[in-house]
Amino acid sequence: QVQLEESGGGLVQAGGSLRLSCAASGSTFSLNAMGWFRQAPGKGREFVAAITRSGITTMYADSVKGRFTISRDNAKNTMYLQMNSLKPEDSAVYSCAARIVGTASATSSLVSEYGYWGQGTQVTVSS
Repeated sequence: QVQLEESGGGLVQAGGSLRLSCAASGSTFSLNAMGWFRQAPGKGREFVAAITRSGITTMYADSVKGRFTISRDNAKNTMYLQMNSLKPEDSAVYSCAARIVGTASATSSLVSEYGYWGQGTQVTVSS
């Protein structure tokens, strides 16, 4: 079992940066591939980025590629999302999750393959 808690959200101007953290409790964090997702008001949950257990392989949504960087520190049971060049359309509640199907050495953008969702952290980008 893994419990996840996000932090680091806030209000930032367009072009600014934020760093989100996803702290995990439970002994299995280092065993899972992990992902970041976001949900804007009135919209479905959207894939943002994913990372394998080792941290070697990452995947990004086209909308954030080149601006966001996902990373993890298994020794600290923490995953990060560095967000640069933020745009108003990046505004959403950002949540982290652990991949619960497949191998930990592969990533996935499918919401259905993730579980142990955190409560989320709000990111608001003003224009």
